[in-house]
Amino acid sequence: MNADSRPARPWAPLSLPRPAPPVPARRRLAVAAGLFAAGAGALAYVGAVDPGRPGHYPVCPLYRLTGLYCPGCGGLRGVHALVHGDLLTALRDNAPGVAACLGLAVLWAVWVVRTARGRPFHVAPGRPLLWALGALLLVFTVVRNLPFGGWLHP
Repeated sequence: MNADSRPARPWAPLSLPRPAPPVPARRRLAVAAGLFAAGAGALAYVGAVDPGRPGHYPVCPLYRLTGLYCPGCGGLRGVHALVHGDLLTALRDNAPGVAACLGLAVLWAVWVVRTARGRPFHVAPGRPLLWALGALLLVFTVVRNLPFGGWLHP
């Protein structure tokens, strides 16, 4: 029995399924807009309520228990200074936090542009990059807690 003499399959589809209709751009951008609104609200709150004044934000648990600065200590003060346009103070309070804010803003912008154009967006940092960032944060944390790293204290 060759391929031409096989009986036709009665269960075979007669036509191809229709492709899904394209998703409108405003619907594709809804998640990005929601994330922007949440981030803008958080930045507005941190910009309006000074983290340097006690009573508005909790104290870092690591600092409270040990007296050591974690990599995030000074991050709220840095964001507060960044919202007010004082980049040097923000970098002095927590340079990795400022770099993270700027990196997240760039990632969000790339995500919005790619989504608006209908292209997929996927971030997959490799292991070497993740190890390098972890090592950088570890060195930053150790140096800011040593006597000669006082210039890195928030």
